[in-house]
Amino acid sequence: MKQQKILTEQKSPFLRGRGAQINPASRYERLQRDEQPLDWALVADDWEEDDLRTEYLETHPKTILNKVESADIPLEWSMNPYQGCEHGCIYCYARNTHPYWGYSAGLDFERKILVKRNAAALLEHELKKKNWRAAPVMFAGNTDVYQPAERKFLITRACLEVFWKYRHPVGVITKNSLVLRDIDLLQQLASENLVHVAISITTLQDDLRQFLEPRTATIQQRLRTVETLTKAGVPVFVMMAPIIPGLNDHEIISLVKTVADLGALGVGHTMVRLNGDVAILFEDWIRRTMPDRADRVLNRIRDVHGGQLSDFRSGTRMRGEGNIADVIHQQFRVAKEKYMKDRKMPGFNLDLHEGYKSSQLKLF
Repeated sequence: MKQQKILTEQKSPFLRGRGAQINPASRYERLQRDEQPLDWALVADDWEEDDLRTEYLETHPKTILNKVESADIPLEWSMNPYQGCEHGCIYCYARNTHPYWGYSAGLDFERKILVKRNAAALLEHELKKKNWRAAPVMFAGNTDVYQPAERKFLITRACLEVFWKYRHPVGVITKNSLVLRDIDLLQQLASENLVHVAISITTLQDDLRQFLEPRTATIQQRLRTVETLTKAGVPVFVMMAPIIPGLNDHEIISLVKTVADLGALGVGHTMVRLNGDVAILFEDWIRRTMPDRADRVLNRIRDVHGGQLSDFRSGTRMRGEGNIADVIHQQFRVAKEKYMKDRKMPGFNLDLHEGYKSSQLKLF
């Protein structure tokens, strides 16, 4: 799919630089905040149009680690230094969390970024507790820890410094090459088997990426990130997430081969699911960008989720079901057997945290 083809297919005005094209009202309107910052706001000055400008709003959470209750997610804890994400991925399930803050899951999710300045201090407070037991922390899970806001606020780096200080295992998930800025810390953590880095690569077509994930790193930058981290000794896992039937599922074999050649130790995938407001946003987006294939893509998504765009069923929602889903899973099995046989991510070191704390106490 070429960018020029996408452009000529459009029959509706398209807001470049953003994923969502609309701003549906928060379902919690009584809690809706006004347009003023919570405490202060820094407005990105790289765009003049109001719909493209980004506000960074400071919040003051009392805790930062979230207990993961879902059986679909392998790690026990997660943490997010930001809420909302300027990357603007149109399919992002995390959009549905923004209405809890009184904002829309649409454009607000991309342009009103909530910043947790005290994230590193809160993390250290938890890790130094006597009753804390090491378990890998999923560093993200809701929004990207290396989204553009991180260049300004450096919260992610501060948190990695805490993980290293306490020799605690962490799994980083990102689709931004900004992760290479912190390669020094990642190498230190990797030297003790304390870190995994998952790079999300949804497509190899950068023209599609520009519409699907408008403010993410380019595909070439992400591929370079996989290679650079691997050569630095940092274990890398690639997530082809999500698979959108009719849009990127034909790329499975070529993508697995490409990242395997660059040194990735594993690859995984999830099926797109359009829960809540994300279904409204995605359908509006695809009818604007690719009207001639919109029905085909939407119907294929329904096919893998029991006739619905949404799917809340544990164990099924991230994998899908039916013939289309089976073909996708089979392609991944074949690709991994051919290009990634006998590769695996190293296990997390769960012992060093307790031992390191004990050795440090002896200094006092």
